Amino acid sequence: MEKIVIIPTYNEKENIENILFATFSLNQGFHVLVIDDGSPDGTGMIVKKLFDKYPNQLFLEERKGKLGLGTAYIHGFKWAIANGYEFIFEMDADFSHNPKDLDRLYQACKTGGGDVSVGSRYVKGGAIENWPWDRHLYSKGGAFYTKMITCMPVNDPTAGFVCYRRKVLETINLDAIRFVGYAFQIEMKFTAWKLGFKIIEVPIIFVDRQAGISKMTKGIIKEGIIGVIKIQLQSMKKNYRMHVSH
Repeated sequence: MEKIVIIPTYNEKENIENILFATFSLNQGFHVLVIDDGSPDGTGMIVKKLFDKYPNQLFLEERKGKLGLGTAYIHGFKWAIANGYEFIFEMDADFSHNPKDLDRLYQACKTGGGDVSVGSRYVKGGAIENWPWDRHLYSKGGAFYTKMITCMPVNDPTAGFVCYRRKVLETINLDAIRFVGYAFQIEMKFTAWKLGFKIIEVPIIFVDRQAGISKMTKGIIKEGIIGVIKIQLQSMKKNYRMHVSH
């Protein structure tokens, strides 16, 4: 039990079976934990029906209602740590992240010296397909803004395609992570960096979802803008227990 991919879902019935098939078809030993927030469209039921097809590889945690991306991942991180996984991944259900890139993220941590690897749109070789101009503007502007405020050496701080070594998630105080949207992704990377862990960016092609409805809202964007300032201000008061690599 080395590698597990956490996929948070809310109304992803069009995508969930296909993303699971694509991940398990890699035959690279990835397990998957779906965290479903009580999807009214029956996403959780679809996952349950696939248990027999993917025995001891597919797991489901169901939560009552839409509780947010950040809390879903924290729930998944704690589950993965409790169940002994060494490499813990974040991935979307909608194919904006290509499961074929999972092994590249894994190798960046397993053999490449990284403690955290990030599937990055904003390094050489990375790109975005099928986005309208305003999404490009928000995302690229947000990445630049975040880097400017925090000085964190990550070009794609809001990226949601990530691999963490177990020791990173054990060192971070997960209960102290406050944000739930884009700012959650920034806060996790920022905290790992402040603790002295090495972050490697791996170029990926990000493709906008083809099926289902985007979860992007103005509230999430606003949280990202204000959250970056809060993260930086809070970091000035925090005493980070630095991790020392051996």
